[in-house]
Amino acid sequence: MSVSIASFIDHTLLKPVASKSDIDKLCDEARQYGFAAVCVPPYYVRRACEDLQGSKVKVATVIGFPLGYAKAEVKQVEVSQAIADGADELDMVMNLAALFSGDEHTLRREIEMILPEVHARGKVLKLIIESGTLSDEQIRYCCALYGQYPVDFLKTSTGFAEKGASIEAVRLMRSLLPAHIQIKASGGIRHYDQVKQYIEAGATRIGCSASVAIMQEAIQQV
Repeated sequence: MSVSIASFIDHTLLKPVASKSDIDKLCDEARQYGFAAVCVPPYYVRRACEDLQGSKVKVATVIGFPLGYAKAEVKQVEVSQAIADGADELDMVMNLAALFSGDEHTLRREIEMILPEVHARGKVLKLIIESGTLSDEQIRYCCALYGQYPVDFLKTSTGFAEKGASIEAVRLMRSLLPAHIQIKASGGIRHYDQVKQYIEAGATRIGCSASVAIMQEAIQQV
């Protein structure tokens, strides 16, 4: 494994103070290294699509971010707008308040409202469970619940919580999820060795803002 890790990486910039020039730079870097996608705020989806026109780099954005407790109807509007703006992939935070309240009805209703629209438009849904805030039992519950649906990815973290991804959480998720659901690890991943460990643990996407530094480390090890 070397520079080929670029195809695993979602080059990410979700800071609320990100400027247009920051997004342009992000997209230029994604073109240069051949990252799988850029992940940008909803406000910048159209700009990222323009910047990446003609390239193979996908445009991802976030839904219900970063807290997840917006109602499904609100998230559905966000999804529709993001798709209209050109997003290829939607990284949506699950309703954590519903999870911690034991409200499975709301969790099912949310995914059953949103997933069909995403797939009907040929897009990808990555569902963020914020694994760093969950117990192993809660992670198991999420895997059992969402494993019943054709979700594209379960994603560990927003990167905005106190704790992000962990190798242990990814391994646990991979051991429990059906093969059709991939795993995206994100939150606190800053080095090439970490990326390798997450891929070996079962992640097929890595969300990070330190992508360029990671690639420079990878190139030095070729």
